[in-house]
Amino acid sequence: MPGLSALQQYMIVTANYWAFTLTDGALRMLVVFHFHALGYSTLEIALLFLFYEFFGVLTNLYGGWLGGRFGLRLTLWTGTLLQVAALLMLIPVADSWPKWWSVAYVMVAQAISGIAKDLNKMSAKSAIKTVVPETPNDQQQGEQQLFRWVAILTGSKNALKGVGFFLGGVLLATIGFNAAVAVMAGCLLLAFCGTLVLPADMGRMKTKPGFSALFSKSRGINGLSLARFFLFGARDVWFVVALPVFLEAVLGWKFWEVGGFMGLWVIGYGIVQASAPALRRAWGQSAPPGVKAVEFWSAILTAIPALISLALWRQVGNPGVAVVVGLAVFGVVFAMNSSIHSYMILAYTDAESVSLNVGFYYMANAAGRLVGTLLSGALFVVGGMQTCLAASALLVAAAFLVSTRLPPPPRQSLPAG
Repeated sequence: MPGLSALQQYMIVTANYWAFTLTDGALRMLVVFHFHALGYSTLEIALLFLFYEFFGVLTNLYGGWLGGRFGLRLTLWTGTLLQVAALLMLIPVADSWPKWWSVAYVMVAQAISGIAKDLNKMSAKSAIKTVVPETPNDQQQGEQQLFRWVAILTGSKNALKGVGFFLGGVLLATIGFNAAVAVMAGCLLLAFCGTLVLPADMGRMKTKPGFSALFSKSRGINGLSLARFFLFGARDVWFVVALPVFLEAVLGWKFWEVGGFMGLWVIGYGIVQASAPALRRAWGQSAPPGVKAVEFWSAILTAIPALISLALWRQVGNPGVAVVVGLAVFGVVFAMNSSIHSYMILAYTDAESVSLNVGFYYMANAAGRLVGTLLSGALFVVGGMQTCLAASALLVAAAFLVSTRLPPPPRQSLPAG
């Protein structure tokens, strides 16, 4: 709709993304808690999310092409409505179903949810580049505003995902699994209605991209995407399967305590992400982040899982304290890494091809999560939490090495004015 300001478009996209994120976090906890109560093992529950991650890889790759060809409004709508469909699909799930049928059915629903999530995320992140006002006379001001808007969107999203973890537990305890997914589907459908006013051509490329454009990337986009792959593999190699199993089976935590800690971790991570621009200003960093910032934060992050793994291996102090405190520190540094990455991918691209490049970048993100999820279950069986954390350190080190080869973003390499 002509007449909507850049800020109004940004607020509409962000509100939809928030509503989607709440349902996404709540659905994850609903599935975990519900099937855990039915006697499913943690690894069986992890299998329920395998399609969720796998289809995220494909969705990000082709979703960016669809966004560039048909506009980001269409991909945002499609992602939101697919999530509604996935939630509605889960309403008839019953305790009396055979285990094989329950697993297969929920895996399909989770596949649809995975497609929906990554379409929604790619659309929301790409839309920021298209709605941030151009400031040709002050490039640094424009890049700083882009960094702030990206940080707010990504940080608030992760904080709300943590809230969604709690919401899922509350809904399960109060109204049950089937009613909970129905209520969430209705609320998300209302959020969808708010996006109907977005302009149809938002993010649409003037020249229709061919399939070859999916893989034709600049050195900066390719390098940052590879670093992102290693970074999120480094998180999920301990977060997805190893951490909940360790807290429950080794430390004896109750399941709600495990969910509570993971929810608080994600909320804290999101708050730090959203605060990244303000934190950098407080540290005297007035310019938008560049390659040196990526290298600095990934170098620091490498040491944290390595030290936790060493503490567990050498049995230094209380293992619970080492893991909980160490991973809290990991969350802060990881959030700074992730926030700067999210800005850098938009700094490397232009508004015309933003959906293609952001889709490619989040395809690498999803691939890292998929590999991390699989390694998390396998390495925990082989060597426990310390092995998963050692693998995390190696993956972050790989992200650091890739970061050293990144070129400066185009606008940062130009003289100001």
